[in-house]
Amino acid sequence: VIKCKAAVTWEANKPFSIEEVEVSPPKAHEVRIKIVATGICRSDDHVVTGGLVMPFPIILGHEAAGIVESVGQGVTSIKPGDKVIPLFVPQCGECSSCLSTKGNLCSKNDLGAATGFMADGTTRFTCKGKAIHHFIGTSTFTEYTVVHESAVAKIDSAAPLEKVCLIGCGFSTGYGAAVQTAKVEPGSTCAVFGLGGVGLSVVMGCKAAGASRIIAIDINSDKFAKAKELGATECINPKDFKKPIHEVLIEMTGQGVDYSFEVIGRTDTMAAALACCQYNYGVSVIVGVPPATQQITFDPMLLFTGRTWKGSVFGGWKSKDSVPQLVADYMKKKFVLDPLITHTLPFTKINEGFDLLRTGK
Repeated sequence: VIKCKAAVTWEANKPFSIEEVEVSPPKAHEVRIKIVATGICRSDDHVVTGGLVMPFPIILGHEAAGIVESVGQGVTSIKPGDKVIPLFVPQCGECSSCLSTKGNLCSKNDLGAATGFMADGTTRFTCKGKAIHHFIGTSTFTEYTVVHESAVAKIDSAAPLEKVCLIGCGFSTGYGAAVQTAKVEPGSTCAVFGLGGVGLSVVMGCKAAGASRIIAIDINSDKFAKAKELGATECINPKDFKKPIHEVLIEMTGQGVDYSFEVIGRTDTMAAALACCQYNYGVSVIVGVPPATQQITFDPMLLFTGRTWKGSVFGGWKSKDSVPQLVADYMKKKFVLDPLITHTLPFTKINEGFDLLRTGK
């Protein structure tokens, strides 16, 4: 058993509490990882606020990179000392989604009806004598974590972990939504709702795919300079207009955009993103985590005319196969990650990090 520091979330709407936790050794087909760097993602905050329902107490965090400390029985693909990225979408290689060329959401995921446990129904974390839940099979807000062998990717030993940790969620999710899920084509027009780290990664994906117009939308105009630096051709703030934003976008483009992306996690912007894409062949992709218990009511004529409405988890990438390749592409400078990193803080300042996230900084 390893004793180390972790940020425990004891209950909803409370700050993270830095505690000493006990981390059990990995069981068969499990891997124990020393976390070197972890990103802060809005999905972690959604658990704190109740928008994403998970059992408490819990160790959050799912966007990280680290070094393997030990492996359980039967683990052959990974050894101690390997640099790795934990995968919140595992890849078991055996379920229908893993076997299909069209899917990536492995049935072994713990996203939907979340248990907060490892595959055997138990946890590897204890704090003050209490069992602490895992978060989507990763739990990276801790100095050591345990993940299943199907939920970890070995990466280039030369990769800078404090940067490639973003490939564990934010970058891959956004970039893949454009190049994998939507399959944006050269010369097409795109609209991106929400310019956080994931939204900016969508912008990068649209640019890499050769889109001719990339319209970035956010109610925080402070985000526009960086969006333009990463490829946005125009930036608009819905607060600057009297009319609904989808009408503004249709006017700007004539018929609506070829591809739209909702990268916020709000039902009103999901409906706007659908309405702003071309009525016959437009494609709208939901990337932001939908809020718990909320429904969308929309006019079915929007879909009857031919639009496609789809979702994307982890950018549509098959995680174990794609993450090492994305890290290799980063090492070859095929894309940048630095602009997505605004602050680097010591682990004990995690609450300050979340304050920066919540204030849009």
